[in-house]
Amino acid sequence: MIYKNKEKTANQMTNLDYGIIGNCRTGALVSKNGSIDWLCLPHFNSPSVFAKILDKRKGGFFNVIPVNLIKIEQKYIKNTNILCTIFTCSDGVFEVHDFMPRYRTDTKNGHYFPPDVIRFFKHMSGKPKFRIEYKPKLEYAKNRTFSTVENDYIKSYTQKGQYDSMYFYTDFDKNDILKEKTITLTGDNFCLISYHQKLLKQTTERAYLKLQRTKVYWLNWIQRTTNYTQYQAQINRSALTLKLLSYQKSGAVLAALTTSLPETIGEVRNWDYRFCWIRDASMVVKIMKQLGHNSISRRYLSFIIDIMPDKDEKMQIMYGIHGEKKLSEYELKHLSGYENSKPVRIGNAAYKQKQNDIYGILLDVIYQHFKIHESSLMHSEELWTLVRNVMRIVEANWQLPDKGIWEMRNEDRHFTFSKVLCWTAVDRALRIATLLNQKSLLKEWTELRKQIKDDILEKAWSEKKQSFTQAYDTEELDSSVLLMEAYGFITGRDPKYVSTVKAIQNELEHKGLLFRYKNNDDFGKPKSAFTICNFWLINALIKIGQKDEAKRKFDELMSYSNHLGLFSEDIDFDTKRLLGNFPQAYSHLAFIETAIFLSLGEKTEEEIMLEFIH
Repeated sequence: MIYKNKEKTANQMTNLDYGIIGNCRTGALVSKNGSIDWLCLPHFNSPSVFAKILDKRKGGFFNVIPVNLIKIEQKYIKNTNILCTIFTCSDGVFEVHDFMPRYRTDTKNGHYFPPDVIRFFKHMSGKPKFRIEYKPKLEYAKNRTFSTVENDYIKSYTQKGQYDSMYFYTDFDKNDILKEKTITLTGDNFCLISYHQKLLKQTTERAYLKLQRTKVYWLNWIQRTTNYTQYQAQINRSALTLKLLSYQKSGAVLAALTTSLPETIGEVRNWDYRFCWIRDASMVVKIMKQLGHNSISRRYLSFIIDIMPDKDEKMQIMYGIHGEKKLSEYELKHLSGYENSKPVRIGNAAYKQKQNDIYGILLDVIYQHFKIHESSLMHSEELWTLVRNVMRIVEANWQLPDKGIWEMRNEDRHFTFSKVLCWTAVDRALRIATLLNQKSLLKEWTELRKQIKDDILEKAWSEKKQSFTQAYDTEELDSSVLLMEAYGFITGRDPKYVSTVKAIQNELEHKGLLFRYKNNDDFGKPKSAFTICNFWLINALIKIGQKDEAKRKFDELMSYSNHLGLFSEDIDFDTKRLLGNFPQAYSHLAFIETAIFLSLGEKTEEEIMLEFIH
């Protein structure tokens, strides 16, 4: 897979040039030079054991340093989440295959996905020499981590504060690793990090078997992915990335792997994204369903049902990956932050916010589920109860202000996108009721749908801007209203939508990239482009008939991904470096959606589905 990357300027040398590995339990980031700089064990949201990405001195890492290096190349083994870093040295060549084991078993649970990272050293030629720097810093590096050599492993552990430990297995000399002595590679070897002590003896042969079984798992998984005429390799990479951000045990889908990677260097827009946002996760599930991966949808809907057991329980905008409802936010003041961008935050206070758009997005996913899949009677009844609960919330709240999709922390407003998604909630509830032959609420909900739409058309339209605005009673524009067409509120040929797209592009586009909005928020004026908004604009251009411009913009935007085709949350307007949490589920789902639109033309999802049926 080849990605065009612009030549980096001096300011871009600290780009997020990382690959992600994982197994749907946790994940790690491996730098383009082969250093593991981010890893949390045993779960995605556990304290870090490596966090160099958040503090180069204190954070901890696991690096491989060749003595006579000529060059380093990095790629994924095709159609897998196994990352291959190739070290070409004057004294030989070797590869490091980084992965977290994941494969099917014959047991009741069906999958083997331990909290392990394996680094398989594959000897290619010569006798290359290198050193290993193994610097674990458990519990977010709050206190000192000690490492000692035991019979079969290196044990790392804390003595002060909360106790934690991890285990390092290898067939290299363990003392040579801790003393950072030079190692000469003459054959294949392995290193294995585990949160748990292993019951079986760990060998190179066992590590190789896990590598091959994991490779087969990913190849089989990608084989089930829908094929398109264009951008298939890039679609596959984004789909594999989204799969890594799903949590096997609960069905939750993470917004991103990391915390506190800044939206702008040196500023304070740094948030913990290792949680399941109803909005983000629902969008991921919808796109994965379109790609043919339905199990992620079923697990996610079960997750939603499990976290909403009571009919009168308030729905939060986000939850922990185990269903946690309290996500208290605090700062790790001892860490310097990515590129010295403080604070480093753990937890996310946004869980307390009211965001009315989540209801429409969730019911849209449930509608897609009912439309495509047969469900058991019990499952259907549970989902129908959820639909009616959501509708009660929408009826009581759609006329009230909220924090909006961008999670404004201070002022509540009547955001247009929130209103449109309340309309979407009612629309999808009506469709679900029709599918389930539940007629008692049709008249009431039909009237409510019209009431919300009339309110939006009257209060969100600006004659001056010839555009739908960010919120009622303002002339400010917002890229989120580009989604009005995608949710069926308005058609792509409607003059008001066409003029809205043009107005947003004219006012919010800067140096080829799009602001979310330009007006000041809680932290002043935004200074970076939000990656997903650029895909929204490209989709909107397709819908209004400007496909050539959309294609040009899409190809340009693809060039801003990193060397492995991965996207973060934000892009710097000037340098085009990646910023924000990484890799970002929102960005990759939007990439897939846009690639599909460009591949299929301007047909809607329902038109495609009808053609398939007939």
